[in-house]
Amino acid sequence: MDLGIAGRKAIICASSRGLGKGCALALAEAGCDIVLNGRNEATLAKTVDEIRARFNVRVKPVVADVSTKEGQKALLAACPAPDILVNNNAGPPRRHFTTLDREALIGGVIQNMVTPIELIQAVIGGMAERKFGRIVNITSGSVMAPIDGLDLSSGARAGLTAFLAGVCREFASRNVTINNILPGKMDTDRFNGGLKARAEKSGLPIPEALEEALSEIPAHRLGTPEEFGQLCAFLSSRYAGYITGRNFLVDGGLFPGTF
Repeated sequence: MDLGIAGRKAIICASSRGLGKGCALALAEAGCDIVLNGRNEATLAKTVDEIRARFNVRVKPVVADVSTKEGQKALLAACPAPDILVNNNAGPPRRHFTTLDREALIGGVIQNMVTPIELIQAVIGGMAERKFGRIVNITSGSVMAPIDGLDLSSGARAGLTAFLAGVCREFASRNVTINNILPGKMDTDRFNGGLKARAEKSGLPIPEALEEALSEIPAHRLGTPEEFGQLCAFLSSRYAGYITGRNFLVDGGLFPGTF
């Protein structure tokens, strides 16, 4: 399916691996020129090479921490007028909320709420002037259902969701949309880290802990970065201009809600 965005420019934050990489691959497949971002130069270079080998698009790597002002400036210098922005960032590590001091709390909010808002502030005016803009935020299924130890991540991402609920409607008439994708249990390094912690807590071997985790998911499997990325690409497409302010849960049916 031609998504109608070939030649568009996309910034994908934290895209050297995992779900961000899945989004970058899908947008490159749709014909977008890509700005890739990551903190590990070697990992980022490998993803750049993979995209260039598979797709005839321009790829610019930016080695930077997107949560810093310097990192954001580097991204915007590589692509001053993006048509598509995919906000993604690592969340704070699992910790019981009673162990979080003020510094940790502020850091988590900067990572998962302040950073995407700052990037949106930087690009949304130009998108509105050009009458095309697609902003996709990767948040978490924990925004809807709590996960042990991820209270800070969940709270910051829920804050981002609430903050943008009014913003997205302000810009909808200028063909600029803002949507959120909420991953559940996905085949990523973050899930595998959580699986290890689950195995240690339960005393189960990792294969048994994995089987236990999969049994909780109606689809009986993990989601993949590839299918996650394809949803991101569609929400970035010309056909998604009438979709804004929505939260798309990608969890294989794990959340037992009707609406």
